[in-house]
Amino acid sequence: MMLKPARLLLALTAMVAAPVFAQNVATVNGKPIPAAKVDQLVKQVVAQGKATDSPQLREQVKRELIGREVLIQEADKLGLGARPDVKAAIDNARQSIVINAMRADYLKKNPVTDAAIKAEYDRYKSQVGDKEYHARHILVDSEQQAKDIIAKLKGGAKFEELAKQSKDGSANNGGDLDWASPATYVPEFSKALVALPKGGITETPVKTQFGWHVIKLEDVRQAKIPPLEEVKGQIAEALQQRQLAQFQDGLMKKAKIQ
Repeated sequence: MMLKPARLLLALTAMVAAPVFAQNVATVNGKPIPAAKVDQLVKQVVAQGKATDSPQLREQVKRELIGREVLIQEADKLGLGARPDVKAAIDNARQSIVINAMRADYLKKNPVTDAAIKAEYDRYKSQVGDKEYHARHILVDSEQQAKDIIAKLKGGAKFEELAKQSKDGSANNGGDLDWASPATYVPEFSKALVALPKGGITETPVKTQFGWHVIKLEDVRQAKIPPLEEVKGQIAEALQQRQLAQFQDGLMKKAKIQ
């Protein structure tokens, strides 16, 4: 059986149009919503661990995209996209998206190696040392104030009570700085701290960029440094951020900024 020319044209048109139609999940006032857009958003949701790919999720995403399209069409009718504040927000959003894509591309081309992570971990261990110190301190503005506090302590006054006059945030906690590595303090403070015996108090005031300190060493213990595998991800992220900062600094130096 042979088809008449008109029917043959109609059949061919349907054959060509069918795949195009299948590429769209819906149309809203004639505007198509591509199936690829559904795929993209489903992948994002799954990647974030919020759900697994399923017909139900795809239906939810489809409804979301339809709802967005209805709203954006109405917003366009109202001319909201032409408002200066909206244009500025769109420009800022575009910058963020493109910059994030560039950063991701840079990190993909310049990955952090396991050797770099291990080196950073070893550097941290060396810097922190193998001991932690539980210290208290009193911070005042003048050397004489610190000397007066030391004299009162020698006379039997309680460190926690005198610490209330400290201008440091630890004043309300008896000057308690909790357990920490000496490396977390400024050099002058750290040097005086590690020289003290357990329970000892500095005989002379310690001057730093913050003022004058009276320091008491409560106790010393072995440092608890987590194994590399536990902090590998954190170190990698820190190194990535350092790389991105260096990358940006390099671009800033090359740029003509007036």
